[in-house]
Amino acid sequence: MIKNLIILGSTGSIGRSALKIIKKNKKDFKISLLTTNSNVRRIFNQALEFNVKKVVINDKSNFQKYSHLFKKKKIKVFFEIDNALKNVHKKVYLTISAISGIEGLEPTLKIIKFTKNIGIANKESIICGWKFLNYELKKNNTNFIPLDSEHFSINSLINSENKKNIKKIYLTASGGPFLNMKLEDIKNISPKYALKHPNWKMGKKISIDSATMMNKIFEVIEAKKIFNLDQKIFEIIIHPKSYVHAIVHFKTGLIKFLAHDTTMQIPILNSLYKKDETFEYYGNDFDIKKINNISFLKPNVKNFPLLKILNFKFSNTYFEVILVSLNDALVKMYLENSIKYISIHELLFKLLKNPYLSKYFKISPKNINEIKNMVKKVNKFLYEYLNKK
Repeated sequence: MIKNLIILGSTGSIGRSALKIIKKNKKDFKISLLTTNSNVRRIFNQALEFNVKKVVINDKSNFQKYSHLFKKKKIKVFFEIDNALKNVHKKVYLTISAISGIEGLEPTLKIIKFTKNIGIANKESIICGWKFLNYELKKNNTNFIPLDSEHFSINSLINSENKKNIKKIYLTASGGPFLNMKLEDIKNISPKYALKHPNWKMGKKISIDSATMMNKIFEVIEAKKIFNLDQKIFEIIIHPKSYVHAIVHFKTGLIKFLAHDTTMQIPILNSLYKKDETFEYYGNDFDIKKINNISFLKPNVKNFPLLKILNFKFSNTYFEVILVSLNDALVKMYLENSIKYISIHELLFKLLKNPYLSKYFKISPKNINEIKNMVKKVNKFLYEYLNKK
């Protein structure tokens, strides 16, 4: 049976990885919808290659400027996802939500009722809006699949286990490009060096988050929400080879870990098929050299001070929205050379302690519009704060 798919954010790194897997297994899949923000050329080529008849371009100017190109090829092009979903009456087999940033939350919420399964690789959606996502998942009987390699691994390891028997869950971090360097020595380092991740090919934003270790902090918040476990169960350890993605220590004495090559294609492939189906990853064979001498290290908080954020309590309040919004803005400024590398760390902690923002830490957003309004409020406050200095 051919499986019908939707990919939200098909032009980003996760979306492109998904299409690489689908290309190798074309006989099994049909893509009914692709979306992008502004990468018109790439989504146009994707639609032609995979015979996709519907695409969404979220950027209004690009939609207006280039929609005629799609119409010439008999491809229906829409501005915003609501318009593309108006006449959809049957659920697709799987949707991959790969839109980066908090902008991915709203389209992810909207697509849930149109899909039997949804694989989410958007950290910000889960961190800021899990309460709303979980409600829609249950309401529409949609199966959720975590696509991040760490959460996919955890899910695979504990899926058939009694959660009460879990003693500790370790999320592995590569340590990024500055693993063996002191923060003092890199406080003014250029973005071009921070972007050089040793193992993964990622977008600019997530590469900086990997360097500061914010990426792992986000993953702990995600894991707490997805698996509904005590925050204290999760711990970050450094694994420079990035081959083991999660380790679960059970009270029974057993320790299980899951390993795979450093590519998102593997969790995506395993999400596209059911366990009882036959499929194969056409990548590297088992390499014993990667297993031999696997090393794990405790992260040094002096070199990765953002790890102190783990001392905050994560729930479903505005704290997570504020944290994500501040980090997004500061990383953007760093990439634009507006602030120094050390400023990401220093400003983040100063702002989290600021009474104007901290007063929201015990208040929960009631809907997605309140989340969007808080993002605007944080960005406005940050702008005013920096211009007063």
